[in-house]
Amino acid sequence: MFASFTFIAGAAGRSFASFSLVTRRAGAVLALALPLLAATGPINSHLLIEAGKQFVLGGGQRGAFRVKGTNSGPVAVRVVERFAAGDTLSRGVLPPGGKADLTFTTGSAALIVNLSATRQAELDLRVTGATQALGMTYEGLPAARKPQK
Repeated sequence: MFASFTFIAGAAGRSFASFSLVTRRAGAVLALALPLLAATGPINSHLLIEAGKQFVLGGGQRGAFRVKGTNSGPVAVRVVERFAAGDTLSRGVLPPGGKADLTFTTGSAALIVNLSATRQAELDLRVTGATQALGMTYEGLPAARKPQK
């Protein structure tokens, strides 16, 4: 079905639109769907992290989020929570083949650190919760966290 409308010239040069029933219904559906489009659902990702890097997920978001993941690569990764205030908490090491199910607090970021100095890390992740406007970026490792060769 196609929406159709006709413009009718009105007094003083104004235009009035006469919309068909299909157009009005489509507009009503769109108006109801817009709030749902603003909310995002789960994020599924096959994540690659270069040697000497860490992946940062979140930071500054308005709600908590949950990460379920499997280390599908050949190297171990460390998962760290960086709180909104800047302090960090190690949440553990995920060996190859290991699985994790972690929740991160409002405003915090999940840091996924590649523990290898020479090999790429690989993970399969599913992120749920406050995924709306969830930041994602890579960072070099601070000197204190650089992996040994």
